[in-house]
Amino acid sequence: MKKIVYFISFLLLLSCNASKKNNTTAFSTLFEKSEGRETPEYKDVIAYYAALADTYSEISLFSFGQTDAGEPLHLVVYNAEGIYNVNEIRDSKKNTLLINNGIHPGESDGIDASMLFLRDIVQNDSLKKTYKNTLIAIIPLYNVGGALNRNTHSRANQNGPNTYGFRGNARNFDLNRDFIKQDTKNAAAFAEIFHTVNPDVFIDNHVSNGADYQYAITHLFTQHNKLGGDLGRFLETKMRPSLEHSLQEKGIDITPYVNVWGTTPEAGWSQFYDSPRYSTGYTTLFNTFGMMVETHMLKPYKIRVEQTYELLFSMLDFTVKNSREIKTLRENAVAQIMANQTYPLHYKVDKKQPTTLLFKGYEASILDSKVTNGKRLFYDQSLPFTKAVNYYNNFVATKEVKLPKAYVLQQGWHRVVTRLQNNNIEFTRFKADTTLVVEVQHIKNYKTRENAYEGHYLHYNTVVEKTKKSIHFRKGDLYIPTRQNGIRYLIETLESEGVDSFFNWNFFDTILQQKEGYSGYVFEEVAANFLRENPSVKKALEEKIKTDEDFAKNPSAQLSFVYKKTLHYEKAHLMLPVFKVYSR
Repeated sequence: MKKIVYFISFLLLLSCNASKKNNTTAFSTLFEKSEGRETPEYKDVIAYYAALADTYSEISLFSFGQTDAGEPLHLVVYNAEGIYNVNEIRDSKKNTLLINNGIHPGESDGIDASMLFLRDIVQNDSLKKTYKNTLIAIIPLYNVGGALNRNTHSRANQNGPNTYGFRGNARNFDLNRDFIKQDTKNAAAFAEIFHTVNPDVFIDNHVSNGADYQYAITHLFTQHNKLGGDLGRFLETKMRPSLEHSLQEKGIDITPYVNVWGTTPEAGWSQFYDSPRYSTGYTTLFNTFGMMVETHMLKPYKIRVEQTYELLFSMLDFTVKNSREIKTLRENAVAQIMANQTYPLHYKVDKKQPTTLLFKGYEASILDSKVTNGKRLFYDQSLPFTKAVNYYNNFVATKEVKLPKAYVLQQGWHRVVTRLQNNNIEFTRFKADTTLVVEVQHIKNYKTRENAYEGHYLHYNTVVEKTKKSIHFRKGDLYIPTRQNGIRYLIETLESEGVDSFFNWNFFDTILQQKEGYSGYVFEEVAANFLRENPSVKKALEEKIKTDEDFAKNPSAQLSFVYKKTLHYEKAHLMLPVFKVYSR
């Protein structure tokens, strides 16, 4: 990564002398000039921040890695004393806020709001004083490839801006499904930025439409039960209410993200569950408070950007006011997780404990379609209402796993090792061959999506079978202690039953296929001899034939049953290369 200084001819028109530093017109944005109808192109966004960095010592512009589009990922940093290299970011003890924009470039509200946000801070002495102990980091435009694929029509329902980028990146990945699997260069560069900044609070700016209602902006905080412990309680009882109150004082109504598709909000809805594939699900793994801003795409673009801008200031002010408590909670999070001894992997909505919201919506009805021979949902904006609705924002754990002292990963799984390294996971390698008693896991059952999903055929409903064995590990195998900042990341990725585990994302699919087999006409004699020498297996075979009708009709399955009890059956089949150490 490096600090960037741009010299672009048209930027020479921008004055850099002291007399112009407080002149906001010198950095008027396209959004402002177009009266809220336009958003700038990628190159102009970067040039704008480059000019800010060239003019104001408090602003720095860095590049990290590369994206799938061939361009680097940029990071803009505000710091009262200036920042000249990334080590100063990493070593900072200040409050830290990371803002991500343009993960879906058609949802450009945050791009424009952040340009105004940072400009107004750096040009206002009072604001600079207020935020002197805060480091603000902004990813100007995360999905560079999608931003370069600019058009006027792909957002079929959206009310502005006039032109915008496309949802998929340069390789047509949805980047807000890629934080765990890291198929893209964008995600790897994001991980480097995230761990460099180590933000106390993370904001990801989006636009959505699942229903129509009166709000121009909604919030999607990470699910508080999943965040857990003191962190989760702080988010739900202090951070969320404070943000809502701050915006209300500014005359802005906000509600939780309306997670409704195909029905109407007054029937109630559940909080969105942000598993680690999503940005806030990922940042939660490192005990960062995360939220998505979801403006409503049917509202005018100008209003959406202005309300996003105000939300950024409200969250920044909350972070400053509560900085000591936020940092203490984050510092204590790992010890709290370890003290629990178990970790919840799966959750379900708790229908018994809804929160009541006074929701501002529009009356809806079902009409005959003018296009098809069916019906259509219609919201009547001339009939607004305020009604009490159920919001199901409490979740309960449905599956937990016992926390090991460490995981052992056999060497050779290079894609997994790379992702561990990208996320600052601490591990050592065995310096000599080593034998340990560990928990061995075999895949017992799983299902697989029938259709491609983000470049994968994702597994789900995975179940593992666990046994305790003495395993010989080779020199170079990885020993990964769980007592570290990345404990959540380790559990969510290495526990195969986790929603977004490396197994479920197909990283270990080669273990699902047998590499050796047998010919029945040869193995029949071997199997017969084996059963004579192993009467317990013969008894188990006969019992299964009696009790399992399908098995009884399938001689091939019966022979395979015997084969899998012999030494000929390969140990690697269905055995995960991840082992759990409980004592050493």
